[in-house]
Amino acid sequence: MPTTKDYSEDQLLDQFINQLRVERGLASNTIVAYNHDLINFFDFLKQRRVSPIQISQEDLVSFIAEKETQLSPRSLARNLVSIRMFYRFLVSEGKIESNPARLLGIPKMYQHLPDVLSRDEVEVFLLQPDTHTVLGKRDKAMLELLYATGLRVTELISLKMSNINLEAGYVRTIGKGSKERVVPSGTKAIDSLKEYLKNGRPSLLEKGGFPYLFLNSKGRPMTRQGLWKIIRKYALKAGIAKTVTPHTVRHSFATHLLEGGADLRSVQIMLGHSDISTTQIYTHVARERLKEIHEKYHPRP
Repeated sequence: MPTTKDYSEDQLLDQFINQLRVERGLASNTIVAYNHDLINFFDFLKQRRVSPIQISQEDLVSFIAEKETQLSPRSLARNLVSIRMFYRFLVSEGKIESNPARLLGIPKMYQHLPDVLSRDEVEVFLLQPDTHTVLGKRDKAMLELLYATGLRVTELISLKMSNINLEAGYVRTIGKGSKERVVPSGTKAIDSLKEYLKNGRPSLLEKGGFPYLFLNSKGRPMTRQGLWKIIRKYALKAGIAKTVTPHTVRHSFATHLLEGGADLRSVQIMLGHSDISTTQIYTHVARERLKEIHEKYHPRP
């Protein structure tokens, strides 16, 4: 049986990346990040003339000490996750006997609470598109669907006609890691979609012929930048001072569900989070909102 010494650093890295891609199904951006982190780690070890399979705790401590002065806490944490996963892979494949990174801790980071729109702000925001125009009908359908489903911006603009079911009231999307999920879309979003499909999209389709659900004025698929500009335009028109992005609408979707009594697991599924700890940030947002309400309206705050 081949030993780890029979493999070069590049071969070990290639095998690890292939495992992430094939067996774990991670998103391409995540895989690129892990690959980049490990190449930098190997370069650090080369400077110390240490092989990746012969590192000591001292080597890891030195790496962390050096990178703490160069990287943000979030980037450093991702680097350490990459290293831990790499050595866990080597152990699981029988390439090394013990994991030198098993005691490697991940620094705690300040968890930024996302901006959200209030329910009143959402209502005003969704009223801004002029539904007497073709583009207004499209914009209304996009905004309603974005708030009704909490889709990521890429997921929304990637929707095709075959991804929506107007009768059943849901959309089917492919999220991070190429994972498919089905999300309810609500009656208001469905009504706006029906109006757009009947009296809006056919006019745009004449200029193109794409199977995508949302098209720009030239009949081509909507772009990320195009959607960002549209959302910002209507936020300004609605008089909303805070910066509003597609992710703001997604945050608002999740927060309002939890405030309304939805359970965390259901929200996790609808958002497409692989780890429920990612979804838990919205419970903090909801608590902050409840605290504001209490302080504002309680007679003895």
